[in-house]
Amino acid sequence: MPTLIFQIGKFFLQCLWFFLPIGFANMAPVFARKINFLNVPVDFGYSIAHKRIFGDHKTWRGILAGVLIGECVFLLQRFLEQYPVFTALHFTSYQTLPWYFGALIGFGAVFGDLIKSFFKRRKNIAAGTSWIPFDQIDYILGGLIFSLIVVRIPLSAWLTILILGFLLHIATNHIGFWLGIREQRW
Repeated sequence: MPTLIFQIGKFFLQCLWFFLPIGFANMAPVFARKINFLNVPVDFGYSIAHKRIFGDHKTWRGILAGVLIGECVFLLQRFLEQYPVFTALHFTSYQTLPWYFGALIGFGAVFGDLIKSFFKRRKNIAAGTSWIPFDQIDYILGGLIFSLIVVRIPLSAWLTILILGFLLHIATNHIGFWLGIREQRW
């Protein structure tokens, strides 16, 4: 029984470890919003059928921040992998993954968010209004799908990462709201 509990715990930690660059990439645009560099909407203000493509809140600055933070977190994980405690936390050796893997899944995370925003605009859901569960899983799906370009992880890991990411997203948004970083709780 202790071995089974250990294996389940290890699996959850591996899922969390794989999720970290995706999760931080998703948070990066929020922390970069005070930077004026590239504060230009991705859709450049264009509309389709009188509806903005993505809206003012989706900027090139946010995309760049997500890609850079995703890459930085991955490179930190890759560095930490030299220590045995961190070696157990991955599905595959991060040393064998290409150096740009973090940027790739970071881009996947912000791309997933863009796709969701596109559909929110089509459904007349205002920017900043919650669209459960899509607001909580869009970036996770984007990051995981883009990870397929380089690495395969078990389907059970995908499902676990989606659930963990969903719960962590809710928790971090609530904390951000209480700290005054976010305007919306959800």
